[in-house]
Amino acid sequence: MKSLFDKLSADCSRITTKRYSTSFSLGIYFLSKKFHNPIYAIYGFVRLADEIVDSFHDYDKSFLLKKFRQDCFEAIAQGISLNPVLNSFQQVVNEYGIEKDLIDLFLKSMEMDLEPHDYDHDKYEQYILGSAQVVGLMCLHVFTEGDREEYERLKFAAMKLGSAFQKVNFLRDVNADYHNLNRNYFPNVNLSRFDNAEKKLIENDIEEEFKAALIGIKMLPASSGHGVYLAYIYYKKLFNKIKSASAERVMSERIRISNPHKFGLMCDSIIRYKINVL
Repeated sequence: MKSLFDKLSADCSRITTKRYSTSFSLGIYFLSKKFHNPIYAIYGFVRLADEIVDSFHDYDKSFLLKKFRQDCFEAIAQGISLNPVLNSFQQVVNEYGIEKDLIDLFLKSMEMDLEPHDYDHDKYEQYILGSAQVVGLMCLHVFTEGDREEYERLKFAAMKLGSAFQKVNFLRDVNADYHNLNRNYFPNVNLSRFDNAEKKLIENDIEEEFKAALIGIKMLPASSGHGVYLAYIYYKKLFNKIKSASAERVMSERIRISNPHKFGLMCDSIIRYKINVL
């Protein structure tokens, strides 16, 4: 029976999420249980695409990503894939009505990572939209469970949260992206001369997006609000740690939040959420 394969597929997406991201796994844990597998499925899909462009350097990444795109849309159309992660993802897409345009935008951003780019403002915004904002919208489709009016009400904040997360990732990974992958996402920034003034401008932009995102998080129902708030708290703490570091330090090491500290943030977020001090 396909139900057994579907369960295996959900397990594969869950394992993928837990293997690659402690922080997102913690956030998912505090969502309503009915949302666990759908969000694992979205993360698993995103993670596989990201691995193709970031890690598979000894293989034809362009071919692999093209094949992944084809397999993805075939899975959605047919309602099944022999790739367990794609099988679990297509279930979520079809059940929650996730638009194919969102998936296409995401995959186009992944294609942008296949070759080095000089990012101007428009390309930067295009990449952020596809790599992060649409992922937030995929998750929002799940959280709003087909309520289109609620989806539209929270859409702006979800996009801002995804954007803030991605830009924090850019700052966290700027050293590896620049030196190992020959990438610089920040428009009009010369990373060979990256200084505190340029870093501050990027941080001001992220700060405004976090503020806009928090407004939306406060409007989420408890079934999704706590898990999303935990992810917000983690990224805000990471962001603050990056803000306190010099541009020179950010360009020489990856700023991290330790796992024990993550669990401490989890406890703090539980208290804050329950007493409505967000």
